[in-house]
Amino acid sequence: MASCNQKRNKSVALNNELDSVSYSLGASFGTNLERNGLTNLNEEVLLAALYASLDKDSLVIDPQKGNAVINNYIKGLQEKIGAENLAKGQKFLEENKSKEGVVVTASGLQYRIINEGDGPKPLATDKVSVHYKGTTIDGNEFDSSYKRNEPATFAANRVIKGWTEALQLMPVGSKWELFIPSNLAYGPRAMGADIKANETLIFEVELLDIVKDEEKK
Repeated sequence: MASCNQKRNKSVALNNELDSVSYSLGASFGTNLERNGLTNLNEEVLLAALYASLDKDSLVIDPQKGNAVINNYIKGLQEKIGAENLAKGQKFLEENKSKEGVVVTASGLQYRIINEGDGPKPLATDKVSVHYKGTTIDGNEFDSSYKRNEPATFAANRVIKGWTEALQLMPVGSKWELFIPSNLAYGPRAMGADIKANETLIFEVELLDIVKDEEKK
């Protein structure tokens, strides 16, 4: 945040329940600002508006108009981030497709076989058991079943398009690395703080099994 060149004190003593509530509200507010990319706000103006609201003073911008201002700014910010991520992802995939072992499908999905299994290939409607980890092209890990020490189980057609396509190509026992363009992932939707709009995603996927009907009971 842009502040008045003052060093911010982040060390506080929590002496009672109200202190803890106050700290928790501040932390939640800060997290929401960061999640929406609002990290360079004018701190002096923000605090002035906060104090005016708490003291029930007249506000320079009324709450209804303020909501529109916030939403329009966040929308523009997300569109800018999305455009940057789309270009970055396209550049990455263009360079990646010529690397050894990388296969490109008609949809634009890219994959590299780490280990090829010899089991059956699932249908889109099959339920599968997999281990996986997901990262952005910058290497930031956002999810991992390995770290949870528990495989994930789901229908192959109930996940992002890139996964649905890849799973139907993988024999059980295979371990592949998937390079998924944004249009086969989450597209312009941001998924929390870890996956921004139009992000190209990388997954290491290990297809453990096709879950049969009798195993679902």
